Amino acid sequence: MNLIGKILTPDHVLLDLDVSSKKRVFEQVGLLVENTRGIARSEIFDSLFSREKLGSTGLGQGVAIPHGRARGLKEATGVFIRLKAPIPFDAPDGKPVQCLFVLLVPEHATDLHLQVLSELAQLFSSRQMREQMLSIRMRDELYQLLSEWTPNA
Repeated sequence: MNLIGKILTPDHVLLDLDVSSKKRVFEQVGLLVENTRGIARSEIFDSLFSREKLGSTGLGQGVAIPHGRARGLKEATGVFIRLKAPIPFDAPDGKPVQCLFVLLVPEHATDLHLQVLSELAQLFSSRQMREQMLSIRMRDELYQLLSEWTPNA
């Protein structure tokens, strides 16, 4: 199992989320994490939004990796989101984003989150993986694809 599979759960895979902006994505992530991990939605939203103010987490090629530190979170957690329609995200290539992996880490995180970010960058750099993420229709299949993917050593 890769690092992504260690922090992602099937209930944290959202397919065809219908939102129109980064702000709405972050609100939905806050609600999900509040319901599944007991961390206040405002804590999650503020963490993601303040990080985004420092510079876009859009990578290009229609993907983004919003991330932040959250008080009260005991261990790193991830949320994969495929949007119903791409949204503007200030990515370097100017393209809108449709696939996101939101990474949340404890306030005093170790370098694990850097390793996860590196793994996510590798994952999203694969055209084949991006195409599969867009074409898979079942949440469990997408979860399996993400958790069983093998990064380059």
